[in-house]
Amino acid sequence: MMRKLSEISFIRYGLVALPMLCSLTALAREPAPQPWPDDSFSRLKALALLQSLNADLLSHPSATVTLERWCGTHKLASEAKIVAHRIKGDDKPLPEGAREQLGIHADEPVRYRRVQLACGDRVLSEADNWYVPARLTDEMNRQLDQSDVPFGRVVQALKFRRQTLSAELLWLPLPDGWEMSGHLPPATGKALAIPAQVLRHRALLYTQDNQPFSLVVETYTSEVLAFEPEHVSLP
Repeated sequence: MMRKLSEISFIRYGLVALPMLCSLTALAREPAPQPWPDDSFSRLKALALLQSLNADLLSHPSATVTLERWCGTHKLASEAKIVAHRIKGDDKPLPEGAREQLGIHADEPVRYRRVQLACGDRVLSEADNWYVPARLTDEMNRQLDQSDVPFGRVVQALKFRRQTLSAELLWLPLPDGWEMSGHLPPATGKALAIPAQVLRHRALLYTQDNQPFSLVVETYTSEVLAFEPEHVSLP
């Protein structure tokens, strides 16, 4: 009889505690912003923001630092700190022509690292990184092998510079030629459909001695715009 009462008490406790645990889990996640309305002004703001982020990335050597600043400015998380989440699996082969770009011979070892850069629980970018371990310190290679520290932070002591090979907007909120035609898309009364990937950069990283040591392809996600559109003002 006592065992049955204990089981009933446990079940009752579980029924009470489960909603509380669910609530705590929900509180731990960043609040979902209101969707952007699909109108011409929202599209104009989205285009201006993407171009601003693109210019910021192009003018700084570390995408990690740039994203951390972007996260803080637009309050994408309670703490503006970028964390790298390693994605383990099959290595991607070096892109064609990459050995020539890195200045290495056919037998030189190259390592591959794929990470998601997140601020809070928002994944802002995914990065494919091929690097020459012989051009890094033993400690840098150990961190890259065994930790989730972002690549740019690991190699910061090299005081590296970045040469952008290509920068491509994967989503154009406004059609080509809109600034000449004067015609903007009409409001649809729906939420603006923002694709999962919005921007991609391809770059080489160089040491102070002008020696290339890494090829990186960074793909930025729609989460870079995951804030309330009414908080954005344009001059």
